[in-house]
Amino acid sequence: MDNYLVWKENRSTEEVRPDSIARQYHDRIAFTVIETCAIYCRHCFRKELVVDQDLKLRMDVDEGLAWIAEHPEIRDVLITGGDPLLLSDEKLAHLIGRLREIPHVEMIRIGSRLPIVLPQRITEGLKKAIGGFHKVPVWINTQCNHPKEITEETERAVYELLSCGINVGNQAVLLKGINDDVETFRELHQKLLRIRIRPYYVFYCEPAPGIDHFRTPVEKGAELIRDALRGHTTGLAQPMYVLATNIGKVPLMPDYYMIEKNDKEYVLRNHQGKTTKIPNIPE
Repeated sequence: MDNYLVWKENRSTEEVRPDSIARQYHDRIAFTVIETCAIYCRHCFRKELVVDQDLKLRMDVDEGLAWIAEHPEIRDVLITGGDPLLLSDEKLAHLIGRLREIPHVEMIRIGSRLPIVLPQRITEGLKKAIGGFHKVPVWINTQCNHPKEITEETERAVYELLSCGINVGNQAVLLKGINDDVETFRELHQKLLRIRIRPYYVFYCEPAPGIDHFRTPVEKGAELIRDALRGHTTGLAQPMYVLATNIGKVPLMPDYYMIEKNDKEYVLRNHQGKTTKIPNIPE
């Protein structure tokens, strides 16, 4: 089932929220401000919202801003869509400015594929609209799934974002036949780090209609992190493997490394199969 349908079905009866606000955590929300994208991914799990337009939701930005202002527990706002960077510089400046005026908002995140698929969007006007030194920083998380998506234009765009105070992370999707082999997975994450994008998440491909051929066994992502990245590249290049659900993100990393525990000690194993021991300290 699509995430948005699950979200709609599981909305609390005790709290009425605007359609633009999705909430799974106490202190942070996703704020949908646009329903169009620069590229329509074959593996998209938001088809009803951004492709088919079957979900008739009311994405009123002012209504969402008012709701955030009325909820002092919200300290972290993820601006999402569609792709928020398709908004004009003026609209982005207005949106970021309004959020920064809310006293309890401590950070703003933007989810956007534009640094990968349309890096030319990172202009001086955009940098002025969302960047600069501020007590409420902006973070951008993009989506790059294969090393061939990384171009010189993307490298320059990421540098421009960093130069105005915006950190960039990556949220890859594990896709069968695309990035589910050791060599591609390792090259992707090493190349991301070389162009200053910090690997953040690898998402298990969600069960959206028509994309089962992209889905791997659930264990595959954790195995790739173990076999392609652990011991083969810096820890900076190692993302967290998760599944996005209607109850929040669920980590899918089994404990490959703690193989035994008793009253006296733990037995640990590294990526090469070598073991070591550390003492078990009681509480």
